[in-house]
Amino acid sequence: MRTFLALVACFIPIIALAHEVTVAVASNFTAPMKVIAKAFENDTGHKTKLAFGATGQLYAQIKNGAPFQVFLAADDKAPAQLVTGGLAVVDSPFTYASGRLVLWSRTPGLINETAEVLKRGDFNKLAVANPKLAPYGAAAMEVIEKMGLASLLTPRLVEGSNIGQTLQFVSSGNAQVGFVALSQVFDNGRLKEGSGWIVPLGLHKPLQQNAVLLKAGQQNPAAEALMSYLRSNRALAIIRSFGYDALAPQ
Repeated sequence: MRTFLALVACFIPIIALAHEVTVAVASNFTAPMKVIAKAFENDTGHKTKLAFGATGQLYAQIKNGAPFQVFLAADDKAPAQLVTGGLAVVDSPFTYASGRLVLWSRTPGLINETAEVLKRGDFNKLAVANPKLAPYGAAAMEVIEKMGLASLLTPRLVEGSNIGQTLQFVSSGNAQVGFVALSQVFDNGRLKEGSGWIVPLGLHKPLQQNAVLLKAGQQNPAAEALMSYLRSNRALAIIRSFGYDALAPQ
């Protein structure tokens, strides 16, 4: 009995220190965040509760009182605005990843390294995320404008409410091609299937993705631990494995 009680006593501090953090995550980061969350839980004992959506949608929910404690946006603008508005902790935002945009089709060989398919126009629909809500959608529209193809491609556009729905349009064939996040179709250094063109960085503003600690999570050890964990070597390795550029630990 003494041995049993001693073992119980050893585990009580661990249980007492475990907390849960609620995290709002931009849709493009869905796959890597699920992997990171599992590693975080295994390494720290804390729990995560994840919600995914377009950055603009999540930003609006936070402003309207949604009980998120950490926000992983697809840009640097929304976290900065939350700090300015008094809803996020000053000096907490940092860049956890830099994203890449890709023109993708599930059809092999349809898209080549110069994206000639956009100029030829031999496809049914082009899917993009809502540019007013999703930074990846705004980047896609910037690419179209810079390529001088707005008048040709605008009639064929279909909008997803976020980058996750945009991928569904292309995966289902409802849109033959689409601008999605590289992380959604990237695995072990190559496209999972189909064909794609990784958009050169010079064709759109950098997709600098910032994390921010929200005021609701300021007193939660799990929230602070997650913010630190996102900078760890293990998290950065996961982020890079999905095709993102990731900063070295500071």
